[in-house]
Amino acid sequence: MDIVLILAGLALLLFGGEGLVRGSVAVAEKLNLSTLLVSLVIVGFGTSAPELMVSTTAVIKGVPNIALGNVVGSNIANILLILGLSAVFAPIACTRPEITRDAMAVLVASLVLVGLALHGSIGRLSGLIMLASLAAYMSYAYLTERNNTKKEEFREQIEEDLGKKTIPIFKAIAFCVVGLLFLVGGAHFLVEGATSIAEKFGIPNAIIGLSMVAVGTSLPELATAVVSAYRKHADVVIGNIVGSNLFNILGILGVTGMISPIPFEGRIADIDIWIMLIVAIALSPIIWTGHKISRVEGGVFLTLYIVYVVWLYAAAIS
Repeated sequence: MDIVLILAGLALLLFGGEGLVRGSVAVAEKLNLSTLLVSLVIVGFGTSAPELMVSTTAVIKGVPNIALGNVVGSNIANILLILGLSAVFAPIACTRPEITRDAMAVLVASLVLVGLALHGSIGRLSGLIMLASLAAYMSYAYLTERNNTKKEEFREQIEEDLGKKTIPIFKAIAFCVVGLLFLVGGAHFLVEGATSIAEKFGIPNAIIGLSMVAVGTSLPELATAVVSAYRKHADVVIGNIVGSNLFNILGILGVTGMISPIPFEGRIADIDIWIMLIVAIALSPIIWTGHKISRVEGGVFLTLYIVYVVWLYAAAIS
């Protein structure tokens, strides 16, 4: 039964990723906004819905290690696994200034999370401030994009993705909604199956959160990013990753922290939170210099992620 859940989840993720990409680039054209901003909001935040559901459920059930491990592990997987795999499919250009802006926001949010780890917990006040910061940043990003939109620059992307005949706004929104539903459902099935298998082998909750749950809830981002990379839409790939990582920290941990204080303890506080920060820092020079993330660099990211996961389970077994 667990294998059936995993296979069903993967199928829903693939269809959902395709539908969400098609819908989001069409919405960008209809609202006169850049693909980057729409991918940051709709794709980036929308595909983080599984992380939000898993983390809030874990906190309510009194398993904060899964909630925290889910966010930290997802942010590591988003960069090393998802961005790495996408770059292997097709090199990803990082030339737009908005990408630098959003990457800087992720780096600052990561530093804030490390500061909270040193403090020892995420309380209700911290959660409220994190949510307010996310809302303020998104308002700033929206106003910046609205005043500096280059519509024709993105029309070619949209026509390449959807054909020269644009689709109506209601149909574009339907693509987004159905795509998100498929992604959320697919992630749920996959996480249920994978977590059940992991628990049968007695793997600790923190390790499950950092690996099985993190990768499972990040598969919507993976499906969307691979489709976007294949279609040469680097804006959607980068917007997907940075949007998800930003929402994971400020949005998901903000919400879960307001539900119940989240303590930082064990290996997540001592090791994994720092790995998350190092990964965010490692990505920054590539984005800031405007260089492409090449296939070789994507391969390095993937290798590092495999090493990280093997080390996780080796430490758990020992």
